[in-house]
Amino acid sequence: MNQAYLSLGTNIEPREAYLTEALELLEAMGRVTIVQRSSIYETAPVGYLEQADFLNMVIEVDTPLSSMSLLEYCQSVEQQLGRKRGIRFGPRTIDLDILTFNQENSNVERLIIPHPRMRERAFVLIPLQEIAPQLILPIWEKSIAEMVLDLPETDIKDVRKWTQKGSVEE
Repeated sequence: MNQAYLSLGTNIEPREAYLTEALELLEAMGRVTIVQRSSIYETAPVGYLEQADFLNMVIEVDTPLSSMSLLEYCQSVEQQLGRKRGIRFGPRTIDLDILTFNQENSNVERLIIPHPRMRERAFVLIPLQEIAPQLILPIWEKSIAEMVLDLPETDIKDVRKWTQKGSVEE
C-alpha cells in the first residue's frame, strides 16, 4: 500500500459540495482510502487574483495505485466534476494535487513529487501541518511544521479555518 498526501481546492460555487463530491469520488472505486483529512480553510487566490476565494484542504490517503496511476485517477475525478483548464491558476470546480507519494522524489513530465511549489503555499502547508506536522520531506530536509515557520506572515494571514457554510474562524 502506498501513502500519499493530496491537496483539494475549489472556488466555484457550490464550493463545499465540490469538496464533498471529490472526497466521495476518490473513495468510490476502492482505489483510494482516506486516512486523515484536515479542516477546510478559506484562502485568498494566488497567481491570478481576479477570482473568488478558495476552499482548500489536505487529505492523507492509502492506495495500491502507482503515483502516475493516482495522478490519472485524480484527473478523472476533476473531469467528472467539470474541471476546465483555461486560465493558469484560475477559477476551478476542483483541483486535486499530489503533494507527496511515499517518500519518493520524482520528476517526470506530468508529475513532480513532492509538489514543487508546496513549500511556498500557505494554503497547502497549513492544512498539511494540521494532519502531518512531523512529516519530513527528504528533498528539503525539513518537517512540514518547520516549513510553515518559513512562510511570510502575509501569506499565513490569508489562510483562515472555515468552520461552516459562509463563516471563517479567525
